[in-house]
Amino acid sequence: MIKSVSWLVIYFVVLLWSAIEPKDQFTWFLEVLPALIALPLLAFTRKGFPLTSLAYVLILIHCVILMIGGHYTYAEVPLFDWIAEWTGSSRNNYDKIGHLAQGFIPVILAREIFIRLSVIKIGAWCNFLAVCFALAFSAFYELIEWWVAELTGEDAEAFLGTQGYVWDTQSDMAMALVGAIAAIVLLSRYHNKLIANKLKSQV
Repeated sequence: MIKSVSWLVIYFVVLLWSAIEPKDQFTWFLEVLPALIALPLLAFTRKGFPLTSLAYVLILIHCVILMIGGHYTYAEVPLFDWIAEWTGSSRNNYDKIGHLAQGFIPVILAREIFIRLSVIKIGAWCNFLAVCFALAFSAFYELIEWWVAELTGEDAEAFLGTQGYVWDTQSDMAMALVGAIAAIVLLSRYHNKLIANKLKSQV
């Protein structure tokens, strides 16, 4: 897994690249703000409540996704423009990758906190509640997008990234739900082992 120094190097290198001549400065700030908030939070909790290595890696991946989206705006990431051309689509779907991650990463964080703080034991109910948390987080982010759009008007259009799709909000939440369920199916057993090791080390 990525060590602390490597984590920070990747984070700051991508952040610096992202900040150099972004498509739109205001949109860049809005998109990368969660990543900027995450860093001091992780630093603050590093000693008192260190996360598993899996959680740190996933957070870094999510930060990178946000930084790439911030640099180009989600509607204009070049690779996904090419994919749209190949598939004959009129829409750049990079934002859906972001919303998939918005379910995939928070569900792991939620179940880790639930289990380690003894909120609920490992099992089906833990996974169900973690998925519910991830979906609630996704819904709250959609509310934030709405509030920003109301406050800033046309300046937030690139931040919203709807690209004229009337069901964009619903599909964003659906992608977060898919991401959360996928993380549970693919990573929960491995995550349980990491949590068990973390709990043993704290005894």
